[in-house]
Amino acid sequence: MNMSEIKKEKPTEEQKKEALDSWSTWECDESTFPWEYDTDEVAYVLEGDVTVKTPSGEMHVEPGYLYTFPKGLKCEWIVNKKIRKKYTFK
Repeated sequence: MNMSEIKKEKPTEEQKKEALDSWSTWECDESTFPWEYDTDEVAYVLEGDVTVKTPSGEMHVEPGYLYTFPKGLKCEWIVNKKIRKKYTFK
């Protein structure tokens, strides 16, 4: 399984501060929906549990990590537990 299209990383303290201070907030209750990214998005997940399915596999999205979703990515979001994230577009 190649998940190279989604980047997952532990944020630095500086990245956490930037996300919490200046990025937008998004929340979603348990649901399943298709999504296509029309621009690069970076998200810092605060709470929740999500499975993101892409043509090349699945990624578990969990709190405490930064995720980069590239422009053009087509996927399905399966929100297993309400998610709350901070996000910005690059």
